[in-house]
Amino acid sequence: MRRRARVSRESGGDEGSEMVNERLGLVLSTVTEAPPREFVEIGQLCETHGFENVLVNEGKGDALACSQAIAEGTERIQVGTNIVNIFFRHPFLAASTCRTIADLSGGRLVLGLGMSHRGMLKSLGIDMGDARTKLREYTEFVQNALAGNAGSGFLKPPPSKYPVPVYVAGNTVESAVVAGEVGDGIMPFLSPVSYLPSLVSTAKDAARTAGRDADGFGCILSIPTFVSEDETEARSAARYNLAFFAQLPNYRRQWRRAGFVDAMNAVQTVWESGNRREAAAAIPDALVDEVCVFGSPERCREQPQAFRDAGADVPVLAVSPVNEDRLVATRKAIVALAPR
Repeated sequence: MRRRARVSRESGGDEGSEMVNERLGLVLSTVTEAPPREFVEIGQLCETHGFENVLVNEGKGDALACSQAIAEGTERIQVGTNIVNIFFRHPFLAASTCRTIADLSGGRLVLGLGMSHRGMLKSLGIDMGDARTKLREYTEFVQNALAGNAGSGFLKPPPSKYPVPVYVAGNTVESAVVAGEVGDGIMPFLSPVSYLPSLVSTAKDAARTAGRDADGFGCILSIPTFVSEDETEARSAARYNLAFFAQLPNYRRQWRRAGFVDAMNAVQTVWESGNRREAAAAIPDALVDEVCVFGSPERCREQPQAFRDAGADVPVLAVSPVNEDRLVATRKAIVALAPR
């Protein structure tokens, strides 16, 4: 992944001062009803304010199509996915789309791949099967296709003119191993800052064992972000957000391994009645502190550094509203939290 000096600055004028890493990205959600045109405008705003990247996750909409739209509306910023669902499209098509976006953007694409959640896919009639094996095979297929080593005859694609870094979603050490063995980096989500070093080190160890370049292995971490001068309201919104994700086994598993066993047991019990507000009340402050960026703009500008120190090369902010519209909150956060 490209490194751009413009997103770092010196910490002060004293002799021997160190460079401060201020690389910061933004992730947009297709779970919302936002039109792609607005995503393009937000991408342009991110580019203007010095963000490293603007990524799109895959919910109701097509993350790769949105990434292409943003790429065509911008000039410098990295674009990509965080993440696309491997069960929604054949890897041959995924690679073809990536090759197109990479060409249109002049090599600004980063691809994040993930396997979603068993229950959600089941509602669409999709059987995950052995999801980690499929994630590994899918990643390798996409990489081979981008290199021109897939298909044959009429269906043999040309190599991509530009390199496309492929990041693998990983919230457990088992998935981190897959990321290290076949990916160019790892893309965790909702990972507590105390747990992140374990994921990153596991992935890099797996890369070394596989004879790959661990030094060049990256970590792009998506962080739920709640900006408000009222810290109590920001924390409340964060707790409500985490309660939603706590109904999904993958995230509960990650948080249990990070030490929140009793809290996750309590939240799981509450969710059996389907009451999200009661589930939110069971989310401990310590989990919010470890997983989220929240509070005043000044506080939110400081908090990503802890995630960088824990191994995230580029924290990407997933902005959620605090008593306002999501996209209004996103635009405000881009201006307020822009890398200095």
